[in-house]
Amino acid sequence: MRTIKFRNKLSFQILMMIVISLFGAIFMMSIISRPLFELISMIMNNKNLNVLQASVAFIGWFSTAIVTFVLIFIMLIRKKIMYLKLISDTVQHIASGELGQTIEIKGKDELSQLAMNINYMSQELEQKFIHERLMEKEKNELITNISHDLRTPLTSIIGYLKLLKDGQYKHKEQLQEYFETIYSKSLRLKHLIDELFEFSRLSSPDVKLNLSNVDMVSLLQQIVGEYIPIFEEEQLTVQNLITEEDIHVVIDIEKMVRVYENLFINAIKYSQKPSELLISFEAEENSAVLKLSNQVESPPLDNINKMFERFFRGDKARMDAHGSGLGLSISKRIMELHHGDIYAEYKNGWITFTVVLPVTNK
Repeated sequence: MRTIKFRNKLSFQILMMIVISLFGAIFMMSIISRPLFELISMIMNNKNLNVLQASVAFIGWFSTAIVTFVLIFIMLIRKKIMYLKLISDTVQHIASGELGQTIEIKGKDELSQLAMNINYMSQELEQKFIHERLMEKEKNELITNISHDLRTPLTSIIGYLKLLKDGQYKHKEQLQEYFETIYSKSLRLKHLIDELFEFSRLSSPDVKLNLSNVDMVSLLQQIVGEYIPIFEEEQLTVQNLITEEDIHVVIDIEKMVRVYENLFINAIKYSQKPSELLISFEAEENSAVLKLSNQVESPPLDNINKMFERFFRGDKARMDAHGSGLGLSISKRIMELHHGDIYAEYKNGWITFTVVLPVTNK
């Protein structure tokens, strides 16, 4: 917040107003002093005026000086009083809930500094109120989505258990099929709960990273090697364009592996099949950049990066893939904790996910 540098400027201004008012009063006293002195001289010469009349004249003369002083002082300080009233009224409006109101800054004294502080406070309160309202909306959406995502497999599990309870199966093979379905839905439910717990934990302001200096090329080659059989089974041909250059990055290995695995799983689910999968990794200036590109059958939404929002699953194809809608959102949060970035681009049937990490010296 900007601060005006001064010391007792308002006090100095008020002191100057008093001095000016005092000189004005003295000037007025000098104008009317001559008739007064003549009156006093007449009394001393035993004219027809008495002492009481002279006293009244003197009091009138002195009162005129005081009134002159007060009027001049009020005229000089009027703007400050009006400005102080404006500040007071604005504070009252802010206290009544009209956040975001500001006061015009006039001058460079303590009152203008007070107005600046009130403006800053008002804007900060408005931003916090908007943020809290947004958080409340997101919380309600989160509860709605959680309820829907957890209810689906749970309802299925309860339904199949009821069939087993009522003995509604014809043979051993159907019984085994029911058990396998229940087991599959249970794993799905566990996966949703685990992802929800992970997202909640990462969203906490107290989350800490277990950082270590890692050779990223070796780490990525290992992860890609583990996924090669899965890619081949899904009819995805991998073009490995990972550099052999020595690139070291300070990361939380477990969390970053989660980011890369989320991208690989996402590519497996939504790639056109058969097709190619391009994986590249190289150093660009002070960053380590991984790019994963896969072909899709249909273009995504206009704003492809909405995929990183919580519980976003997009089109029907994605919804049918039984994604939790939290994987990419978790990846985004992990990248924020690493002071990196993750984003997506679409061009000519290809989606490219880019993961950027700051590079460190060995």
